[in-house]
Amino acid sequence: MTIADACTLIALINKKDSYHEICRLNASKVSKPLLTTWVCFAEAMYLALAEGGWFLQEQLWQYPRRGMLQLYTPSQEEEGRMYELMQKYRDRPMDMGDASLVTMAETLHLTQIFTIDSDFYFYTLNGKTPFEVIPVGAKKGI
Repeated sequence: MTIADACTLIALINKKDSYHEICRLNASKVSKPLLTTWVCFAEAMYLALAEGGWFLQEQLWQYPRRGMLQLYTPSQEEEGRMYELMQKYRDRPMDMGDASLVTMAETLHLTQIFTIDSDFYFYTLNGKTPFEVIPVGAKKGI
C-alpha cells in the first residue's frame, strides 16, 4: 500500500489544482488501494469544500466508496506518538495530519508516500528511515 496525503488527494480530484496533472500521471506508480488516516481525510474534505464545494467533496468520497482509498483510524497509543512527533518537529511545524501519517507509517511499516508536501523529505520513521516520496520534487506542504 502507498500512503496518500491530503494535498495529493485534492490534486487528484481538482483539475484546477496546479499539481493535478503530475499527481494523475504519478498515480500509476503507486500501489493501490491508497491508504490515509481519518485525520488526513477530514483535512482533504475541508480543502475540497473550500476549493470546490460539495462537487469536490462528493468526488473525494468516491475514493473510499470504490475501494481506491482505505481509511485508517489511529489508536490511543498512536495519538500519543502523534503528540511526540508534533513536539519534535515543532520548528517545521508539523500539522496533525502529517503526524498521523508518520505514526501510521511507523505502525504499519510503510515507507512510500504519495504527496506533494516537501516536509516528507525531512520527516523520518522511528527517527531514522526516510520516506520514499512520490512524486519526486514535492512542494512546501499545505
